[in-house]
Amino acid sequence: MIKQISSAQNPAVKRLLQLQEKSRSRKKEGVFIVEGIREISLAIKGGFEIDEIYFCAELFNEGQLSALLKNITYHPEITELSADVYNKIAYRGSTEGLVGVVKSKNTSLENLQLDSKTPLILVAEAPEKPGNIGALLRTADAANLDAVLIANPKTDLFNPNIIRSSVGCVFSNKIATGTTSEIIKFLKNKNIGIYAAALQASKNYSAIDLTAPCAIVVGTEATGLSKEWLENSNQNIIIPMHGEIDSMNVSVAAGIIIFEAKRQRGF
Repeated sequence: MIKQISSAQNPAVKRLLQLQEKSRSRKKEGVFIVEGIREISLAIKGGFEIDEIYFCAELFNEGQLSALLKNITYHPEITELSADVYNKIAYRGSTEGLVGVVKSKNTSLENLQLDSKTPLILVAEAPEKPGNIGALLRTADAANLDAVLIANPKTDLFNPNIIRSSVGCVFSNKIATGTTSEIIKFLKNKNIGIYAAALQASKNYSAIDLTAPCAIVVGTEATGLSKEWLENSNQNIIIPMHGEIDSMNVSVAAGIIIFEAKRQRGF
């Protein structure tokens, strides 16, 4: 049965806006907002449960909705929005008429399962900018990494800006969060080598054997990695710079090292 909402003053509309804008609201309800056909499709494929669907029939019809939801075994609550109401809650500039309320997943390290015997993992310490986090997740998806670990997270993983900038790759990667100490302990317990991108006591990234189980660790462009990572690194690595500056965007740097590891592994 499909509900209908035509007033922007409806409490459900106000709730959707709160979930978009407030991390506290998302954490309290254990849900978050996803907008767009591709993103919702990736969420479903990634095993996330869609609690509610809101659609604008002028942009996305019931036939398309049935096709999108045909392979799920549960029944999300479905609501049709008028065009005016939909435009009020639409988060993206170019919209497709579809918004989902999705149940959050537990991202603790204890829930992370690594399937490969030689995992390749990306660790990002204290990333703050949603655009950088999204770019890191896109890179991880492109390289089909075994996991992305976020140490000391500063930003809600299900922030709409991260979902948008990752074009849904927040759903296609295995992601876990924890403190720097917890993640170092996790990696060491699994005999995964730690290779920290840092200036101090570093070797050229292309001279390092990255074919064994390893984690590539990157920090923020402003402060780099904490002392704890540098003290526990198997080897610090560096990308040689030939210009006037000594740093580059964290997602670009991570991509260069990750794809060197993939090259060494024959992929």
